[in-house]
Amino acid sequence: MNLPNKLTTLRIILIPVFMVLLMTGHSYISAIIFIAASITDALDGHIARKYNLVTNFGKIMDPLADKLLVTSALLCLVQLGHVAAWMVFVILARELLIVSLRAVAASQGIVIAASKWGKAKTISQMIAVILLLIENWPFGWDGFPLADIFLWIAVILTVISGIDYVVKNKNVFKG
Repeated sequence: MNLPNKLTTLRIILIPVFMVLLMTGHSYISAIIFIAASITDALDGHIARKYNLVTNFGKIMDPLADKLLVTSALLCLVQLGHVAAWMVFVILARELLIVSLRAVAASQGIVIAASKWGKAKTISQMIAVILLLIENWPFGWDGFPLADIFLWIAVILTVISGIDYVVKNKNVFKG
């Protein structure tokens, strides 16, 4: 197993550790774990492309690991009362739609690469989760809701990226 795939696997292994820490009241430690896992997302893709270490495992598991990481965080934050369930539903619905679209496309021999909207969506979701975990620290100017703003941005980018993927790949539905 090459380094990018090890980083992806590490990200998946960190998810239950993150969840247990968050749900037992260790939000700052869980934030550190989430940040470390998020950094592995940037690293594994960069290393894989730079050193030509792209594998089928990485193509499938890297985006899945991202979705599992963000989804686990958002679901915990719903449970803790920090995020509205409808926002997480919108994010989950988009993720399931795009995973299904990619599966249908793959069955037709088509690979759907990540788009700039999809990447922006993932980054905004990760920033929103981090800000929610650290309760806007050190950005909590007189109750300024920076985490909430980023969560709204994440939801909006989630919808935009979902529409973008469907429109650009509508030919997949004809097959």
